[in-house]
Amino acid sequence: MDAQTVGPGVLLITANLGSIFEDPEHMLMIWLEKFYETLERLQPHFVALHCQEVGGKNYEHSMQYVDKFLRLIFESDKMRSYDRICALMDKEFTVAEHFTALGNIYFVHESIKNVQYYDFKACKFRAITGKVIHADNLKDTHIYDKAKFPASFFPEMKWSRKGFIRTRWSIDNRVFDLVNIHLFHDASNMIAMQNCPSPYCKNRKRALDHVIKRFAKDKHEKVPYFIFGDFNFRLDTQGVIQTLVARATPEYTREDKEIKRIVYKANDSVDKVILTLGKKVFDIDEPSRLLGEGNGAKWLHHFDKEPLSFNTLLCEYPVEFPPSYPYSENIQDGNTYMKTRCPAWCDRILLTHQAKSLISEAIGGKPYYGVIGQDVCMGDHKPVILFFRLIQGTGTASSIPPSSGHTPRKCCSIM
Repeated sequence: MDAQTVGPGVLLITANLGSIFEDPEHMLMIWLEKFYETLERLQPHFVALHCQEVGGKNYEHSMQYVDKFLRLIFESDKMRSYDRICALMDKEFTVAEHFTALGNIYFVHESIKNVQYYDFKACKFRAITGKVIHADNLKDTHIYDKAKFPASFFPEMKWSRKGFIRTRWSIDNRVFDLVNIHLFHDASNMIAMQNCPSPYCKNRKRALDHVIKRFAKDKHEKVPYFIFGDFNFRLDTQGVIQTLVARATPEYTREDKEIKRIVYKANDSVDKVILTLGKKVFDIDEPSRLLGEGNGAKWLHHFDKEPLSFNTLLCEYPVEFPPSYPYSENIQDGNTYMKTRCPAWCDRILLTHQAKSLISEAIGGKPYYGVIGQDVCMGDHKPVILFFRLIQGTGTASSIPPSSGHTPRKCCSIM
């Protein structure tokens, strides 16, 4: 494929911002600076920023900082060339049955003219103009499809902010959906390690199946889509632990016959603790044994099994970056993981196989899948990005040209 077939550059970003809004005084400007640097380096024509945990964990107090976050972006000199911006921020935490704490922000560069968004009520496309924020009045606009997962999807857990927001776009007559999603977390390491798949993994699969089936059955035309957010995908915790402590002896701490803590000690040394586990404790003696030395924790890919169930529909570009969670929230530390959970690739950008056909594989324009701010504190989640060029053309979603060259891994591939 030659350079003449390369179309506009598209940058997709998923970012769990919970930590940022908990400590905006220190973290917000660091996060924004790395965001601006990424735009300067890649020069995208269209940017889709999908945020989770907007307002932070203590959203009743921290939601006030969301307006500051938006104002800084909208008014930044570094964003002047993006003359059209559309922000959808679910801030209405008082409406518990609908609140998801998701935020979708889209930026369109002045150099690209043929960009439209989809009106889900009128079932037609409209030109995007100006800079608009839909937040306090989110229910009054129809440019999105949104749902919070039903309370029945939260067995033995609090009905929390998990759900999705979908938008639809036409860029140079290339039509596709962009879906922001936030799935359930692992509440306890002690439960997650008992079986594979864990109960949490089963709940996440159920929720993602629910979303996929909803898209397949609704009244709107079926188009390719990119689904990116905090999937909360975790490794096979049982398998990782068994590998790490194969030559260790466990010591159990129980309360009311329930195991609350496990300490694994080396067989050749009664005093050397290899791994300590608790509900929210995952403390390994030598992190290099888990993450390796500069190899991006490649051995852990064998235990990255959660996407396997969706390989017939979804695929992913090769994951060549370290696990995106849980990083230290110390602003002086950008590389260390917290001792709370087994590191995992929670934050992902998946796409349908049909969507892959929209992406150019031209020399010099191959897709890039990575993270923002690998060496600085970006909160407990590193933002994950996918940058690519659309194939140039005047086709529609129903006449997408085939592509060739580098192929994303199917979700069932184990690297």
